[in-house]
Amino acid sequence: MSGNDNPCMSCGACCACFRVSFYWAEGTDGGGVVPIELTEPLSAFLRCMIGTNQRSPRCNALSGEVGKTVACSIYAARPSTCREFDRSGEDGRPNAACDRARAHYGLAPLSPDGAQMD
Repeated sequence: MSGNDNPCMSCGACCACFRVSFYWAEGTDGGGVVPIELTEPLSAFLRCMIGTNQRSPRCNALSGEVGKTVACSIYAARPSTCREFDRSGEDGRPNAACDRARAHYGLAPLSPDGAQMD
């Protein structure tokens, strides 16, 4: 699937619905790739992306309008939590968290082939 066909490029609901927490060493100061200036501490061992530990979360690295056109400003350096989050329908498997995030923004769930269901 090319980037243009990827429904995540027009969604971004997961980035504006959940806290993105990860092990502190994924930050640049711990030898990882996630820019530390875009993170905040949660505990001695955990960090999160700025903006995601709020009542109405939205990752500070997300640009664009959810449900229209979005992009991650640190896509190549995103944390493992983001790398491991599969969109619903990817490889024919549903993802209830993806479906919940999309529903929160009034977006239809994705079908097993990744297309938006009506």
